[in-house]
Amino acid sequence: MNILIDTHIFLWLLFSISKIKSKHLEILSDLDNDIYVSSISIAEIMIKKSLNKLDVDFDLEYSLKKLDARVLDFDANSALVLGSLPYHHKDLFDRMIISQALTKKYKLMSVDGKFSKYDCELL
Repeated sequence: MNILIDTHIFLWLLFSISKIKSKHLEILSDLDNDIYVSSISIAEIMIKKSLNKLDVDFDLEYSLKKLDARVLDFDANSALVLGSLPYHHKDLFDRMIISQALTKKYKLMSVDGKFSKYDCELL
């Protein structure tokens, strides 16, 4: 199964794995699943880092290899879906990640309860 992880899950996998629920870790460690990190998550991390709202340093290529994950680029189709999403969630980064999951029909892993208000399949 294709799984898109949100920014929190990505950061926790790298820096605070104990914060991730065991059921999520089990899914993420299943070699039959393909794990994706949104390019939006990378942008969010870098923006928050540049504003001194987040203090992280990591090598993206090494981190992706360590997690056996791939980057999912934000594309025009996801942007079009974004334009039609209801405003249940005001966080623009999360809305873009939700639109990617909907466009690609990927399962979405998040701990954010607001994600459940959208028509995407949550793990």
